[in-house]
Amino acid sequence: MKKQFIVIFLFVSAIIVCAQSSEPLQIKGASFSGHVVNGETIQEFEGNVVIIQGDVRITCNKAIQYVARNEAELIGNVVVTQDSIIIKTEHGYYDGNKKIASSKVGIALTDGHVQLESKNGYYYFDEKHSYFYEDVKLHDALSNMHSDRLNYFDDNDKAVAAGNVQVSDTSSTVFADSLIHFRNTDETYAFKNIRIYTPSNRLAIFGNKLEDFGKKNYSKITDSPFLVRIDTTDTGQLDTLVISSMTMESFDDSTKKLIITDSVKIVRKNFASVNGQTIYYKKGDKIETFRRETDALPPVMWNEETQMSGDSIRLYMKDNRLEMININSNASIITANKDSVNRFDQISGKNIKLFFNKGELERTEVEGNALSIYYMYEENEPNGLIKSSSARAKILFKDKNVSNVRFYGKPVTEFHPENLIIGKEKDFTIPTFRIFPNKPTKENLLLNRKDILSYLIKDVQYYAGKPNSKK
Repeated sequence: MKKQFIVIFLFVSAIIVCAQSSEPLQIKGASFSGHVVNGETIQEFEGNVVIIQGDVRITCNKAIQYVARNEAELIGNVVVTQDSIIIKTEHGYYDGNKKIASSKVGIALTDGHVQLESKNGYYYFDEKHSYFYEDVKLHDALSNMHSDRLNYFDDNDKAVAAGNVQVSDTSSTVFADSLIHFRNTDETYAFKNIRIYTPSNRLAIFGNKLEDFGKKNYSKITDSPFLVRIDTTDTGQLDTLVISSMTMESFDDSTKKLIITDSVKIVRKNFASVNGQTIYYKKGDKIETFRRETDALPPVMWNEETQMSGDSIRLYMKDNRLEMININSNASIITANKDSVNRFDQISGKNIKLFFNKGELERTEVEGNALSIYYMYEENEPNGLIKSSSARAKILFKDKNVSNVRFYGKPVTEFHPENLIIGKEKDFTIPTFRIFPNKPTKENLLLNRKDILSYLIKDVQYYAGKPNSKK
């Protein structure tokens, strides 16, 4: 019986030792008082209070120590330090067994690299891990982050934020539902309801997944990416560029470009396009579309009633106005006649360039195997067509109508009178003639995207107040 008692005693003693294995708090202050409440010993220290536990040091105006629990309530000018970690609050708690500092009246932390603050927060000294929530703000030398909740891991400089996340630097602002950021490698991963604003070029990108590699000046947006660039016309009307695709890759190096891939749809004012891949230059002065080897269809672009297609199409802008379109390889232009559904002015060649003046088409130049079909009119009445072929051609325009056509390099021209073509218009087409359906519109792209539409309204107001915005 005695031996059995000794075993039980040793077992219980071991449990007590384990429970109290944490180093007790060492507290001193200008004044001290102690009392017992419901069998619990409580000690109060006031005036220049200093608490030490291992490498954790706490100073405050007043501390209430719960001896058995190895805990302390900290009041007034609270500063908690461990190595480079500095935590400040006006009212907090310290759990000596778990080595956790916390506050629910406002807490701030710095580790020498970042500053972190919120209304509520916990710091776990053994894990070197912060959990802050409610109006969380994180600052470092390059950016500012706001969120509802944030976990920060000091050893690997990793921040995990959730709830109304907003990250801003000198060039852009990112919003997301959640975000993971590695400060040392400058890598960021964001998820759901992503919005990226770049005020300098009035650019907004939406999506549901972002991978950003800051040191490589590269980022990738997937899961329904959507781009909006907000501009204004000469009359002050809003003129927005809208692009949707499956993937958007941003290069913030010397090229300053976006590579937009898979099921690309573009709409801007009177222009629209569908293609497999687009390169968009962030200055807004150039857009390039390409046909990849795996694409079944070439890039197609529409300008009002005109359809353009080719293996690549490049748009050049100047001062927010279209300056030139270059259609390269298997190029064709087809323009519908507004008064006849079956009549199309057509031109094809190896390369076609369209030149604009103040937004209006001024001339078209065709290089290589130029072939054209143009319907003639006399006093607005149809009057046959001219079919021509040559090595090169130049078409001049005035008031949106053809004013002069010039052919070079052994041109061949045929005139077909009206009585021979009426009702047979489909017989007069170039070999590459094809009308592409499903011309995108801004309304179609925004259909079922009420989230983007609502944000777009806010973005217009956001950009309108920026110094670089055009009014």
